Amino acid sequence: MLSALIWIPILGAIVIGLLPGSISDQSLRRTAIATVSIALAVSLWIATQFDVINIGLQFQEDLPWLEPLGLTYRLGLDGLSLPLIVLNCFLTLIALFSTPPAVQRPRLYYLLILVINAAVAGAFLAHNLLLFFLFYELELIPLYLLIGIWGGAKRGYASTKFLIYTAVSGILILIAFLGLTWLSGATSFEYNPALTEALPLTSQVILLGAILIGFGIKIPLFPLHTWLPDAHVEASTPISVLLAGVLLKLGTYGLLRFGLQLFPQAWAVLAPYLAIWAVVSVLFGAFTAIAQTDMKKMVAYSSVGHMGFILLAAAAATPLSLLGCVFQMVSHGLISALLFALVGVVYTKTGTRDITVLKGLLTPERGLPIVGSLMILGVMASAGIPGMVGFISEFLIFRGSFIAFPVQTLLSMIGTGLTAVYFLLLVNRTFFGRLPDQFANLPPVSWSERIPSIAVAVLIVLLGLQPSWLVHWTETTTTAMLSEYPTIAVHSAPTQSHPVSVLPLE
Repeated sequence: MLSALIWIPILGAIVIGLLPGSISDQSLRRTAIATVSIALAVSLWIATQFDVINIGLQFQEDLPWLEPLGLTYRLGLDGLSLPLIVLNCFLTLIALFSTPPAVQRPRLYYLLILVINAAVAGAFLAHNLLLFFLFYELELIPLYLLIGIWGGAKRGYASTKFLIYTAVSGILILIAFLGLTWLSGATSFEYNPALTEALPLTSQVILLGAILIGFGIKIPLFPLHTWLPDAHVEASTPISVLLAGVLLKLGTYGLLRFGLQLFPQAWAVLAPYLAIWAVVSVLFGAFTAIAQTDMKKMVAYSSVGHMGFILLAAAAATPLSLLGCVFQMVSHGLISALLFALVGVVYTKTGTRDITVLKGLLTPERGLPIVGSLMILGVMASAGIPGMVGFISEFLIFRGSFIAFPVQTLLSMIGTGLTAVYFLLLVNRTFFGRLPDQFANLPPVSWSERIPSIAVAVLIVLLGLQPSWLVHWTETTTTAMLSEYPTIAVHSAPTQSHPVSVLPLE
């Protein structure tokens, strides 16, 4: 059944590629939307059949493939990957609905989006190291083309920079996988946390270092982030929705799946330094966002800061903080998708994203009142206001991380306050005040432009009011991730007088 999540979009892409040249652009669009809708329905059906008590992999598929190379087609689902699978399908559908009907070269455009959807699903489901790497790399070229062909004026620079950074990320991850297989003496690339148990701690730390940098580029974390603002600024709105909402989650997912789970002993050694890295990323992202005047670049830098929260929670490695990790991945995916979609509408209607120029867009008669209202909701969610999914994720992260790293957690909480600062600056300058004459009588926002943002906003509120839905899927898995390794939670930074203390998890 899991293969359907990969092959449905692949088959949809093939159909779009083979449709006759005389077919209308609208038919291509409908085909892509129907394909992803089916994949979303399948993911939701799987979610209803998911056994929340079972700590092992579910719906497993294990088929021989290139066995001499150690590559098997092994898929599995647990509480870590399930929310991300649903998120992938949902936000891909939102991206398709956000695409202008008159997009240029629609056949190639929709085909590439479906390939990305399949690649991301495969990466979240793969339980063979080499298979994960293949899916991880499969999304590289389609996204490069989507930025390079449908991007802004500097799309060539942005897409090339993205390509180089992501290629380096993949190389480091592959080196770590090859090194683990070789040093452990394994005969295949099967995902097996027991492989690292016999390795010297030094080898584990080196391999984990490659994993951290590789996925740190993808997340991205400071100072590996410089490709992200350029990519977002030049990418079209639907691609920014996919990039921030889904593709960055490959990095955070990989950090937990292949860092924390594969190298628990090395993780315990490096955890204090990871917590410091997280604080730096949180504060850098927040302070840099404050300095931006481009709405899209501000939202992009906010992603750097919010991804730092996930690293902090992973470094703390407590059941509550890991639950917060998954919540933050879903929360950030929804909130960033909403904000990028709304920024796209503002740019389409006004022709600018400069917050020093825009003003008064909340004006009911002539402005963009619905867009402004949804933007305020998105800003509140990102700032962690109660009743929104952002509050739940940050509460879990801070509550779970404080046990292990109280100082780093308190410093990271400053980032939440700064989030409110820069987004309030954005809202106050852009949506309040007197609407300038140059923006008088803006084109109306159609329902096709409103519906994607409204759908995401509704989900942000629902998950904020009913977080138990997501806890129901995730809690058993995140707890089991640590119960299998009872010496993983590091509770203090190493010094000569106070070395790393590793406390058991009851």
